[in-house]
Amino acid sequence: MKGKKNVNYYFETFIEMIDYSLKAADLLNSVMSDFKRQDISDKIKEMHHIEHSADEVRHKMIQKLAREFITPIEREDIMALANAIDTLTDTIEDVLIRIYMYNIQEISEYAIMMVKVVVKACHLLKEAFKEFPNFRKSEKLHHLIVEVNKLEEEGDALYTEATRNIYVTCNDYKELMGWDTTYHYLEKCCDACEDVADVIENIVMKNT
Repeated sequence: MKGKKNVNYYFETFIEMIDYSLKAADLLNSVMSDFKRQDISDKIKEMHHIEHSADEVRHKMIQKLAREFITPIEREDIMALANAIDTLTDTIEDVLIRIYMYNIQEISEYAIMMVKVVVKACHLLKEAFKEFPNFRKSEKLHHLIVEVNKLEEEGDALYTEATRNIYVTCNDYKELMGWDTTYHYLEKCCDACEDVADVIENIVMKNT
């Protein structure tokens, strides 16, 4: 029973970690969809609590990993997944920090569309991690990875159009600089989602 418990621990912890990414994405989506500048400082604290909680789960898993001889997949693959999920959560937090740093006054429709792509991708990743324990037999896992990749492409297209739009329509240098960087970080969130999916896919390829 102990061996079974140890195997399940890592798969369950991946789900817990990606759930924090999803919570961060949901919070960012909520902030952008109903934007209130006066609430940004409080929302940053809320976001940081999510990110810090995710870090604690990751640190606990790494400590356990260091003590164990047998793991369900290779140690470096466990670390790669943990780091990819951690980067995703951090990058989502970075978007909210940029909105605060650059004193964004209003949220653009492009930003709202991009954050919704991130939320969708996080939902798909959570489903993928639920399938992950059965990765050698799962027929659904590959489809989920493909869908995350499609969303990353959608995010790239939105990033291109959003960036062009701000350079075509905005004459305020400070606003332009703020949105240029914020769009970049939103696009990085899409990339980070794909990175997690790519690590999952690489592990599947190595072990089947």
